[in-house]
Amino acid sequence: MKAWLTAREIAAEQLPDVPATESAVIRMAKREGWNERTTLARPRDGRGGATEYHISLLPTLAQVAYQQKHIVIQLPVKPAKTAPDTSLTERAQKERDARLAIVAAFEKFSRGLQLGYATRVQVFTDKFNAGSLNIDAWVLEIIPSVSKRSLARWQSQKRDGNVNALAHDPAQARKGTGVLETANGGAVSAFMLALIAHQPHLSGHHVRTMCRSEFGDTLKVHSKGVETFIPMPPVRTFQHALKGLKESHKVELLKLTNPDRYRSHMAPAGVGMLRHVTDPNQLWQIDASPVDALCTDGRHAVYACIDIATRRTVWLLSRTPRASAVALLIRKAILEWGVPDVVKTDNGSDFVARDTQRLFASLGIEAETSDAYSPEQKGHVERVIKTFQHDMATLLPGFVGHSVTDRKAIESRKSFAQRLGEDEASVFGVSLTGPQLQKHVDEWASLVYQHKPHAGLKNATPFAAALASTKPIRKVDERALDLLLMPVAGGKDGQRIVTKLGIRIDGYHYMTPTILPGTAVFVRQDPNDAGHAYAFAQDGAEFLGDAICPELSGLHPETIVRAAKEMRGELIDEMTRDLKAEVKRIAKGAPLIERALEVARRDAPNVIALPKRQETHSTAQIEAAIAAMSEKLHPTRELTPREAAEHRRMIEEMRLEDERELNDRFETMRQNRLDEVEAERTAHLPKANNIVALPETPKERYRRAVALRKLVDAGKLPNTTAATLDAVWLGGYEPSAEFRTHQAIHEEYGDAYLS
Repeated sequence: MKAWLTAREIAAEQLPDVPATESAVIRMAKREGWNERTTLARPRDGRGGATEYHISLLPTLAQVAYQQKHIVIQLPVKPAKTAPDTSLTERAQKERDARLAIVAAFEKFSRGLQLGYATRVQVFTDKFNAGSLNIDAWVLEIIPSVSKRSLARWQSQKRDGNVNALAHDPAQARKGTGVLETANGGAVSAFMLALIAHQPHLSGHHVRTMCRSEFGDTLKVHSKGVETFIPMPPVRTFQHALKGLKESHKVELLKLTNPDRYRSHMAPAGVGMLRHVTDPNQLWQIDASPVDALCTDGRHAVYACIDIATRRTVWLLSRTPRASAVALLIRKAILEWGVPDVVKTDNGSDFVARDTQRLFASLGIEAETSDAYSPEQKGHVERVIKTFQHDMATLLPGFVGHSVTDRKAIESRKSFAQRLGEDEASVFGVSLTGPQLQKHVDEWASLVYQHKPHAGLKNATPFAAALASTKPIRKVDERALDLLLMPVAGGKDGQRIVTKLGIRIDGYHYMTPTILPGTAVFVRQDPNDAGHAYAFAQDGAEFLGDAICPELSGLHPETIVRAAKEMRGELIDEMTRDLKAEVKRIAKGAPLIERALEVARRDAPNVIALPKRQETHSTAQIEAAIAAMSEKLHPTRELTPREAAEHRRMIEEMRLEDERELNDRFETMRQNRLDEVEAERTAHLPKANNIVALPETPKERYRRAVALRKLVDAGKLPNTTAATLDAVWLGGYEPSAEFRTHQAIHEEYGDAYLS
């Protein structure tokens, strides 16, 4: 709308209270002094020299008519495109924009009018409600009429800067007030939500039937504070309510009804969570998935390993998921890249198997396991498997699609062939074997994938990222790696105890001449030689020796046994050589009892016990006895101090003499008893003149113990004190290390050892 008009333009508008010709308008301007008002009159730019007048110089009625004729109620300027306002519904945003357009039109309408505010509002609202203004259809559709009070309120809200307060959505205002939403205190709505969460395909009719079963044929509602009962609403009401519940609770329902879709579309996801992984082999992720293509020998699973820092990949095909496939994948990756620091897997049985965990521990690899049903925790390997399926598998003969829908579409395209009776391999064009597919996969990884720019590497290729690294690579000898991949004995924990027969594996005995009986070992079997096994310490950190089964190795059992005995004898001799020397040295010294008593004397505390506090204990009988003895021991006459002191001295000397006498008597009795015991012990031994007994050697003690054991077991041990002492000695000697050592040698070489 133009705000400046010439006399000709004013006359052409045919406005009330304004002349209809240019000359008459010029005369009116001179008469009312428009030209003297320099701020409202100006020369027109361009040729002609006419004067332009601001519309505010026109009479009021003419201004109103001109505004009514030319004003347009619409958004004055379309704002720049911004992010959608998710806090408001689409209807609320339209309501806000329509009210802003009306407020802007009123402000433009009021500009220059020589009228009071109330008059301007009255004129504007009357013209708006009468349809006299040029109003956009969408504004009139949302706001068909305006009141003076509403217009004033909208102006105030706009001045306060709270434009969102102008928004209004009638549906949102009524939200939560429906019959089914408020019935029975909200229990009906909660029940309906639980129903569609349990079975998303229930119709409105089904839900109404279930509500009748749960709540009966009437519902309790509150209307204006009054509790009333109404009949069960019709199916149409339930359909509207279900639509609202599914819209307002779509996230929760998706989480319960389709967890995979929720995880991929709505679950929080981090970006750049592994940017701290910058070195090759710092972190690997491994996973498996069925290949979206068939082979002539069936459908294979592909195991993928990705190095996070460089995005390099290694692939391995396996007919079935198993721990051995994981081990071979790790072997292949280690030989190509080196040993990793950490390997991330999921909770699949092939990844958490004992063989897999034992392999990781043996190689010094830290194993991390993602939480159950959380594939996003190893998203890199999940993503690279998807890339393989869409980039590589799609090109393979025998491709069956990425989903059930894809497979059905392929089958439908070739349904005519199926009707002719062709098998599945013919329908899908299967032609590759498993080894051929493995060759194609390896070539795709080395020729295509690792030379393709990767967004996670800032558009560098995996090959270039690995080439740029200067971190040293930890290598493992291939033979040692193959040994660590060998199956453990029995297919379980591989733990065995060596016996005199060797190690028992699957009913066969493997001889271990270099390992002593009783040793706990960890055993691996050679997959290429059933008669050969390898024995390690229990933790697998020390190699103890080979284990040979004569029956399976093709060797003569007698030859193996003879060689084993010779090796075991040499081992025992070597192990006991120093022990025997030490035993002889101990036997030549003082008896063990004397050494023990000497240590006890050194350990005895050098403390003299102080006399303890005493108190006199007395009864009537004790008092009577004291009185009787006092009359005999002490004369009635009181002793002088000197006599009393002499009396105490004599009593003390008598007590000391009695103690010495008792000690001498006890020592004599003890020595006599020792002599008697020694005489009884040597009574059955032959007498010899001028023979000095030599110290008894360990082997002699063992022979004496064997002889005594035979007497005890036969019940022929004499019933004498010496024999009893020998039996007591035997009971303390048999548990000793010396006895067990000689007993083992005795069992190995037989009774010839006693000669």
